[in-house]
Amino acid sequence: MINIVLFGPPGSGKGTQAQNLIEKFNLKQISTGDLFRFNIKNNTELGQLAKSFIDKGELVPDQVTIDMLTDELKKPCEAQGFIFDGFPRTATQTEALENIVKEVLNSDINVCLSLIVEDTVLVERLLKRGETSGRTDDSNKEIISNRIKEYYAKTAEVAELYKKQGKYVEVNGVGAIEEISAKLFAEIEKIK
Repeated sequence: MINIVLFGPPGSGKGTQAQNLIEKFNLKQISTGDLFRFNIKNNTELGQLAKSFIDKGELVPDQVTIDMLTDELKKPCEAQGFIFDGFPRTATQTEALENIVKEVLNSDINVCLSLIVEDTVLVERLLKRGETSGRTDDSNKEIISNRIKEYYAKTAEVAELYKKQGKYVEVNGVGAIEEISAKLFAEIEKIK
């Protein structure tokens, strides 16, 4: 089983690369954003709880997210592993994820792959995406810059934890999609 934490700031190509990793290694992507939307849409107990915080403009407590993640990992699945996207974002969440993967899957997080792209390139990519995506957060340079800064601030401690474990790998996220995929594939082949 291969379990990957995938990092990349907005505009790094993380979504595209996640899809390529899924196809190549038969993985299942678990995005906390998708979990929230699913649970809220289906009015689950955890969804109602998450919505109660979101409706007040508050952050959803870690435990609610952890419970959703645990439920998702307990579902029958034919995948050969998982890509965790959007979680963990803090040292506490990192520890929780390690425990969940150990308890539910009897496995470990193998690697944290981090797509590295210069901020100027990220801004260019997001502005270009904003021209066609209709996303307002992709059309304002100031908002984009803030999102990128927030990403680095939030993920720094998680990156440090994985560096200490020898599981953190930076991959250049600039170039042809196939070239970047090949670099990611090579890193995963090292742990298989």
